[in-house]
Amino acid sequence: MIESIITDRGQTTLPDAVREALSVQAGGRVRYVILDGGEVRMIGMRPISRLYGALKREGAPVTLEDMERAITEGAGGK
Repeated sequence: MIESIITDRGQTTLPDAVREALSVQAGGRVRYVILDGGEVRMIGMRPISRLYGALKREGAPVTLEDMERAITEGAGGK
């Protein structure tokens, strides 16, 4: 179990292990979620820029017609 102290201003320092688990660094952001029963979850926020290139696809770009055809076929059409 990891602990930290809350200052008079309500601030705390996140221990190294917590920062690593949340994948946050200095200047990073965290979000708090308060659950029923008073449990609190802390979530490390990641900048949208980290998503750049996450959906790379090999090959030629897909056309709108190809997408419409795939949707129709997936919906059971012909």
